[in-house]
Amino acid sequence: MSIALTDPCPCGGESYGTCCARFHSEEARASTVEELMRARYSAFVAEHADFLWKSWHPRNRPELITFDDTEWLGLEILEVVEGNSEGIVEFIARYRGGELHERSRFLTRARRWMYLDGEYPVQS
Repeated sequence: MSIALTDPCPCGGESYGTCCARFHSEEARASTVEELMRARYSAFVAEHADFLWKSWHPRNRPELITFDDTEWLGLEILEVVEGNSEGIVEFIARYRGGELHERSRFLTRARRWMYLDGEYPVQS
């Protein structure tokens, strides 16, 4: 899916051009785990495989990023826990026909946040 810079950002930010596009184009790096989570969600919506691959920790990164025909409808951040080198973001990503509730773990590597893995469905 192509997103114009003036379109609303899929993650819920103002415009894609002032929100997640700068991370996808590598003009900037996410400085918080929440920024990275939002950028990764937007990358799934926009099918930016390269960004997803680069932001996935090598320990758990798949060899190939693929997309299906999921129609993503919105992101809700429920909790953010961030330390110096580890972080957690709990979120709900809604899609046509359901939702994904995940508690994602992030680590820093080479001074940048990277997605490590997630627990879903989240156990209460």
